[in-house]
Amino acid sequence: MIGYIRGEIAELSPAQMVMECSGIGYEINISLTTYSAFNGRKEGKIYVYEIIREDAHILFGFATREERELFLLLTSVSGVGPNTARMILSSLQPTDLINVIASGDDVSLTTIKGIGSKTAQRIVVDLKNKVRPVESMSEKNRYATKERSDTAEGAVAALVMLGFQKAASQKAVISILKKSPVITVEQVIKDALKML
Repeated sequence: MIGYIRGEIAELSPAQMVMECSGIGYEINISLTTYSAFNGRKEGKIYVYEIIREDAHILFGFATREERELFLLLTSVSGVGPNTARMILSSLQPTDLINVIASGDDVSLTTIKGIGSKTAQRIVVDLKNKVRPVESMSEKNRYATKERSDTAEGAVAALVMLGFQKAASQKAVISILKKSPVITVEQVIKDALKML
């Protein structure tokens, strides 16, 4: 799995980027938020998520880890695919999206093309307890949440590599982190293996 790519921006459009690294041009699908972050730059570092299918290897790129985490949360919701998640992230800044979900404002989500009321409600219900309003976080809480997010991301990735389903792995990891917010990735994986 590719975590990030650092290189020269060979091509950039509002929906796609080609980043050249060691002579290889990686075609990466991006949101408008990421496009804005890279527009006018000649090089950079982009966080990626790779989807491997029988007929294709698809890369989705993000300007920040937080945006990638939101993408993964959105795609964990039933009925929300990668392109729908990218559309949501193109329509709302990550901080705005977090606040919309945390406040239960499904109406704002229905203004996004392709998001009906049922999907919007499902997003809010499934993710409300997984995000916190950004304004209410102190720097300490923000750092702790980021650290927890990194721990969760690492544990889920390891469990998926071990052959467990992503949805079940995420559920187990979230459950463990709710009980023990300060815990190592290794311990989360060990505890999750007992649950799965």
